[in-house]
Amino acid sequence: MDRLQTLLTNIDGRGYKAYKQLQGEYSFPGYKLRIDHVQGDPFAEPSRCRILIDHRTAAIPHQLYSNQTRRVALEDFFGRAFASAISKYVSGARGSGRSGEIIIAPYGQQVLRRNSVLIPDGSLELRFQVALPADGRTVLAQQAREMLFHELPQVVTASLLSINDSLAQAQTHVESVEDQQHLRSQLHENGLVAFIADGSILPRMSGIDDHPLPDAVPFVAPDTMALELKRLNQGPIRGLGIPLGVSLIVGGGFHGKSTLLHAIEYGVYNHISGDGRSMVVTEPNACKIRAEDGRAITGVDITPFINNLPQDKDTSSFTTQNASGSTSQAANIMEALATGSSTLLIDEDTSATNFMIRDRRMQALVAKDKEPITPLVQQIRGLYEEQGVSVILVMGGSGDFFAYADQVLMLDNYLTRDVTREAKELAGAMEPDATPATSIKHPTPRIPIRSCLSPQYRHNKDKVQALGTRRLRYGDTEIDLSRLEQLVDQGQLTTIGYLMRYYYNQFPDTEKGLVEVLEELLSMVETEGLDCITPYTTGTLALPRIQELTATINRMRKLQLQ
Repeated sequence: MDRLQTLLTNIDGRGYKAYKQLQGEYSFPGYKLRIDHVQGDPFAEPSRCRILIDHRTAAIPHQLYSNQTRRVALEDFFGRAFASAISKYVSGARGSGRSGEIIIAPYGQQVLRRNSVLIPDGSLELRFQVALPADGRTVLAQQAREMLFHELPQVVTASLLSINDSLAQAQTHVESVEDQQHLRSQLHENGLVAFIADGSILPRMSGIDDHPLPDAVPFVAPDTMALELKRLNQGPIRGLGIPLGVSLIVGGGFHGKSTLLHAIEYGVYNHISGDGRSMVVTEPNACKIRAEDGRAITGVDITPFINNLPQDKDTSSFTTQNASGSTSQAANIMEALATGSSTLLIDEDTSATNFMIRDRRMQALVAKDKEPITPLVQQIRGLYEEQGVSVILVMGGSGDFFAYADQVLMLDNYLTRDVTREAKELAGAMEPDATPATSIKHPTPRIPIRSCLSPQYRHNKDKVQALGTRRLRYGDTEIDLSRLEQLVDQGQLTTIGYLMRYYYNQFPDTEKGLVEVLEELLSMVETEGLDCITPYTTGTLALPRIQELTATINRMRKLQLQ
């Protein structure tokens, strides 16, 4: 502390680059402050720092991090506590640029594996950023002293050095996450693809606010499809189990169909207690499928859905820079199958109509050999019976799928009913379309040409920058992920960029398929930690799924295949 005080006194009023002298490690009561990298400018990315607390000082009960699920949950708890303390004790704006900010990676409603907080052996390491204050480009040492010797110790004491004061909250958080993981592990053995517990609050505040809607109608499972699953830390819990196969969610507009599907699609992640969806769990590889007009497609076999195009255009290795709604939705399904997704989630509101259905009048008017699209209604049974891929489909405008469904749920003012029997009766004598459909086979592996994955931007410098959760600047290109709905955190997208960079640097001559390599990389990260893919210490990463990682590369407009 004394050395840091002296350094700040010596550089007061000097040019901003004098802050570089602060790089190093300093001992404070109960913790060490390590300044890994000092920004060169008050408008630049803030300085990277760490708080290090010895296991004897941290005194974290071992049962709170006794397995991987609990460890991730406890790391998440400390990160959120640090963020909350920042908002309480840090005054913020001082001087030019971002001066005066103390920042940790943002936390949403999901509990993800991150590298902002690490608890390797009971010791505690927290990564954060400090925007060192300046007037123009002149060092403001007194204000820096206020941040590092007054505000930061208050933040650390309130969030990291007071585990005994927050033990009950930490335990509740950890046990809730562990229970969610245990519920998810029971899906397969019970023949389910998703489970929604009674009492869950599914509606959100708005499309841009992911918090639960106050006074929303709690979810209640219909008796005919209700079951109980076990929890490790609390008693059994009742809820709706959605079985393997083809499941329809129907009902009037604004009655909760899409809200239920959204909860299911985010059920691949654990959630914080109090989110309302903390007991909604889904198969981890479930993938949301939608139309995506304008996306790039490179070398994807879409023949099960699109074939016999005019001018004999080949669809067994389909490539376009501007996909239509139907071709994009077909490609999204085939790409999801390549990543091992065994559950597809589809909402008619975000689907191409001609991809979903083709009624009998249209079939009578337009001959089969003149229509290149084989709609999903003709392939949905084949997906399940040939590939074991279940589908949960929100449908409000067509009853054509009734004859193909294994179960039909109706949403009525956010209350759920099992209407399978009524739907089958309405289907009545209508036999499923006997038109032969193209057999759906597992997609052939695709191998990118290495050069197209280069992260180099200019002057041989790499560029990896996530802009929110929907755009990635990678090398000299920008990847649009605006319709990749299950990408929930900026840290996931940053990690995807670094994984792509690692792929480019470490797999120059591989003959392995894209998905196989990416699965190896994710396995490495899960074993060694997120730090193994970054060139420097950072706390901004969060673990993505193979589905979103592959989808990002698939949307590169300069992607080329061997």
